[in-house]
Amino acid sequence: MPNLLDIRRRIKSVKNTQQITKAMKMVSASKLRRAQDRVITARPFANKMTEVMGELAKRTDDEFHHPLLDQRGDERYLIVLITADKGLCGAFNANLIKAAQSFIRENAGKSIEILAIGRKGRDFFRNRRVPIAGEFIGLTGKGRVEFSEGLEVARSIIKQYTDDQEIDKVFLIYNEFKSVLQQRVVLEQLLPVARATAGEEEEKAGQPVNLIDYIYEQPPAEMFGRLLPQLVQTQVFRALLESVASEHGARMTAMDSASKNASELIESLTLNMNRIRQAAITNEIIEVVSGAAAL
Repeated sequence: MPNLLDIRRRIKSVKNTQQITKAMKMVSASKLRRAQDRVITARPFANKMTEVMGELAKRTDDEFHHPLLDQRGDERYLIVLITADKGLCGAFNANLIKAAQSFIRENAGKSIEILAIGRKGRDFFRNRRVPIAGEFIGLTGKGRVEFSEGLEVARSIIKQYTDDQEIDKVFLIYNEFKSVLQQRVVLEQLLPVARATAGEEEEKAGQPVNLIDYIYEQPPAEMFGRLLPQLVQTQVFRALLESVASEHGARMTAMDSASKNASELIESLTLNMNRIRQAAITNEIIEVVSGAAAL
């Protein structure tokens, strides 16, 4: 049975831990608002650019070819996994790693490499001897991602995809920010750029399809040569923004739960300490009364 000194030491330790969790919650809460605003601002442009480029790619002739647009084989994959550099954010990193592991198991017969953005994902798969094609550490840890950093990541992906042509497809795995309490793991194909499939279901159902007619002057080679890399850069930067906001939301929720659990533990330990102290006092009174009665 623990004595009073041990319980007091444990209560003090839990209180110190609670101060840390409360401070981490406040830091994440202050950074979350700015990160959330940046995500909300970036989403419309990224979604519209993806839609427009998909529609334009769908209207190109079969004779037109571009390295970021042409379909290749289906044997060699590159996974761009965006995790956090730090822990203490609940299941944020675990859900991403599970999604990557599930994807690897489903494509067991294919050659798969990982481009790790974040220390947690890199360390996990490095210890399991999964090929690491590259790594970017420290992008999301500081709480703010600059476009120049996203541009560097996108250029690295494009370079690996186009130089040796040893990669058939590139997939992006990240957490999409929904709310402070909810983040959704997203697995999407980044390269080759998918041609628009909107309207196919309506065509099969016999319904009229409203196609958007774009008027442009530049030849396809010049237009896609400049816009397709920008599309990849926009998608990567948007994914980084989503990941940063999701990380702050997950850490804020996790630290809030930890602070509440610490309060409950302190109450339980305090109650136990009072009971032990009361029992000791009662025993002393009984001993005094018994001694007096014996005299």
